[in-house]
Amino acid sequence: MADSFVRSLRQNPTEAERLLWRQLRGKKIGDLRFRRQFRLGLYVVDFVSLPARLVIEVDGASHELTAEADERRTRWLEGQGFRVIRFTNDQIVDRLPDVVDTIAGVLAGGPTDLS
Repeated sequence: MADSFVRSLRQNPTEAERLLWRQLRGKKIGDLRFRRQFRLGLYVVDFVSLPARLVIEVDGASHELTAEADERRTRWLEGQGFRVIRFTNDQIVDRLPDVVDTIAGVLAGGPTDLS
C-alpha cells in the first residue's frame, strides 16, 4: 500500500473522522498520543495509540459490505496485541461525548462497546 494512499486518507477524512480526530489529537484522552490513518502490517487503521495498543475504527455505511474483511482485520490486529473498538459514523456525529467517554473507559480497562 503506497504512502500516497495513506496520505490521501489523511487529507480527505469523513466528517466523523474529523470530529473524532479533534478529540484524540494533542493527548486529550488519557494523555496518550494517537495517530490517524496509520499503517499496521497490511492494514491502515483509522486511529491508533501505539503505547496503549488501542485501535479505533470508524465504520461508514459501507461497513455492511466489508464486515467479513473487517473481522479478518480485527482478528489480525488482536493477534498483534491490539484492542480494537469500532464506532459508526452516526455514533460519532450524534453522540461524540459518549464516544469519548467510551474510549477513556476502554483505556481504563472498561468494555469496548458504546452503552
